[in-house]
Amino acid sequence: MQTTHSRVIEQHGLMELETGSDVLDSPRYNHDIAPTKVRERTWNKWHITALWVGMSICVPTYTLGGVLTAYFGLSVGEALVAILLANIVVLVPLTLNAFPGTKYGIPFPVLLRSSFGIIGSNVPCLIRALVACGWFGIQTMFGGLAIHLFLGSLSADWKSLGGTGEVIGFMMFWALNLWIVLRGAESIKWLETLSAPLLVLVGAGLLVWALPNVSISELMAQPPKRPEGASVTGYFFAGLTAMVGFWATLSLNIPDFSRYAKSQKDQILGQIIGLPLTMFLFAALGVIMTAASASLVGETVSDPVTLIGHIQSPVWVALAMALIIIATLSTNTAANIVSPTNDFQNIAPKRIGRTKAVLLTGVVGLALMAHELLKKLGWLVSDVSLETLYSNWLLGYSSLLGPIAGIMVVDYFLIKKQRLDLAGLYRDDIYPAWNMAGFIAFGVPVVLTLLSLGSPVFSWFYDFGWFTGSALGGLLYFGVCSLRGARASGQVKPFV
Repeated sequence: MQTTHSRVIEQHGLMELETGSDVLDSPRYNHDIAPTKVRERTWNKWHITALWVGMSICVPTYTLGGVLTAYFGLSVGEALVAILLANIVVLVPLTLNAFPGTKYGIPFPVLLRSSFGIIGSNVPCLIRALVACGWFGIQTMFGGLAIHLFLGSLSADWKSLGGTGEVIGFMMFWALNLWIVLRGAESIKWLETLSAPLLVLVGAGLLVWALPNVSISELMAQPPKRPEGASVTGYFFAGLTAMVGFWATLSLNIPDFSRYAKSQKDQILGQIIGLPLTMFLFAALGVIMTAASASLVGETVSDPVTLIGHIQSPVWVALAMALIIIATLSTNTAANIVSPTNDFQNIAPKRIGRTKAVLLTGVVGLALMAHELLKKLGWLVSDVSLETLYSNWLLGYSSLLGPIAGIMVVDYFLIKKQRLDLAGLYRDDIYPAWNMAGFIAFGVPVVLTLLSLGSPVFSWFYDFGWFTGSALGGLLYFGVCSLRGARASGQVKPFV
């Protein structure tokens, strides 16, 4: 017989919800965004390490050094320091925002119901989802190119397809990504665990290939592309903000993965081991490979897919492309599909299940890449490059997402004091429909960021957007909640 009221059971510091009809019949609940059972939390520190290795080793990471030197005016050494420091910095919100996911087994959109309201949570969710769909499209473009080059190494007829072959490869890779996510979290865990050691071997192999063709000392001595005599501070912090922005999205929706962690210790150690060093080493590899590419293939090439495509041996090209396909697949499924899938379900959980949400993610990502696909088919002529698009995105969207990260941390640790009403997050009678404290704390930094774009005096607010946004968002949220009192801010009686 089904119980009327849900209840929470604690097991070794982890909370599990025994659902009653009050939650099961709620329009805010479905099986896919429900709290994970303790028995379903099977990811140890090495699974989480593998998750980060799999997500970090990808084409955009490879090109980060080039982005910082070309677009942000940093030297190679400054760029690599910025990448390492940024990934140490981003560990803070990543680890903190993972705590409620691990303790309560809830995904990102459900956690946001605490700080933005049961219905209001959809606003930051959809902002996050749109960014993820854009990155999904970009990564799928790289994966599609790898499939095209893989098949082109096996068949001259396929190679002759050119841009049309790349578009077909895009659609094949697009479908493969969606299929894996539709199979569930265990499929993603399996893919990440399998791919992590393979990707480390790929990186080592590329390094062995490149080192005889580049002088590290000369590379590090190259002057930066900024005005002579200009202070490094502004350029460095702008680049640092952009690099923090690279994982600003995951610092928000990390509960989507930490809800499967065995313990807080596992999620903390897994992230510390897996993220900063992997990002630094693979970005450094990209700098070395780009510098060596002129000697290797006769021209400077900034992405590994195109570089390997220049190799004359079909066997090596086929093998390398197969591994790059795995690398891009492991990044894309985890980093760019899981989050919007949960976010879209949050809009109407009873009407939008996982299958519909995954397909919606795929359609939006496809639409955002329509411009680039039409260029490859020869149906559109444009000077806008994919590299310019995502390098500009890094700084821009990190400014928007920073306040959300600050609000989430302050809400859980300072306002709610790590206590949530787990059943209440899936009903309409505990937390407000719209928590205006969250929207005030989010809106003010965003407005200031937009205003700073037209003011040279306050341009620093945009340049350091993630830092200024997260700090101001967190402070405003704490202040507004304190002024309104515990009840108005959504604070409820101490729940476990």
